[in-house]
Amino acid sequence: MVDCGEGAQVQLRRSGLSFEKLGHIFITHLHGDHCFGLIGIISTFGLLGRIATLHIHAPEELRPMLQAQLDMFFNYDIGYKVEFHGVDTKKQQVIYEDRSLTVETIPLNHRMPCAGYLFREKPSLPHIRREMIDLYNIPVSQINNIKSGQGYTLSDGTLIPHEKLVTPADAPRSYAYCSDTRYMPELHKMVKGVNTLYHESTYAQDKKDGAEKYYHSTAQQAAMVARDAQAGKLLLGHYSARYNDETVLLKEAQEIFPNTYLTDEMKVFDV
Repeated sequence: MVDCGEGAQVQLRRSGLSFEKLGHIFITHLHGDHCFGLIGIISTFGLLGRIATLHIHAPEELRPMLQAQLDMFFNYDIGYKVEFHGVDTKKQQVIYEDRSLTVETIPLNHRMPCAGYLFREKPSLPHIRREMIDLYNIPVSQINNIKSGQGYTLSDGTLIPHEKLVTPADAPRSYAYCSDTRYMPELHKMVKGVNTLYHESTYAQDKKDGAEKYYHSTAQQAAMVARDAQAGKLLLGHYSARYNDETVLLKEAQEIFPNTYLTDEMKVFDV
């Protein structure tokens, strides 16, 4: 989960996603719409009998506040461990890695310490062709060897080359989440080539001065980042309440970066 504002539990239930599968929460900064739901979801996990560790990745400033809440509300064993990982919002660095992906911080420019997150899928192995397995009666024990680059030798000594037995792996996917931030002309370098970029778009261009004053961005500025980063698609969000119809933001962005979409509650995008 990226950010955990008030009502996060409700949205999680509406989505149909399993609470048990949530292992890591990444918080961008300490404004309420990004973290006020955290203590509630921690409490609910305890009531549901969670035993797996929950990892919280957030700016270091959240650590004492979260610990104070845990001490105040849960002066007993909640049944599982909450492990806090402090994030340096001034550095771009990998803060999490497992066998399938890495998570990297993106320093942003907001009114308080703030970092976005870049999720990169690791390259996967090629796909073995089912018809080749059947044709050459390849045993299951050899499949991983073939995926790792080996060919397969038949009983008569004939070598079937690796390239004939597999199809290329899917290209690794990447997703960059840039929450509250002023327009950063150099930001595109940190998210170069991402498949999907989420970038806040609080204002239309006629409120550019307001965006600068309150450390936010316009939809046009978000599109400039996507264009310069050569992103696959751009997702807009974090709209000002002044806009009853956000299509004005969409139109401004699409003039610069056509493959732009408006985010909305429960809307699903293919990375």
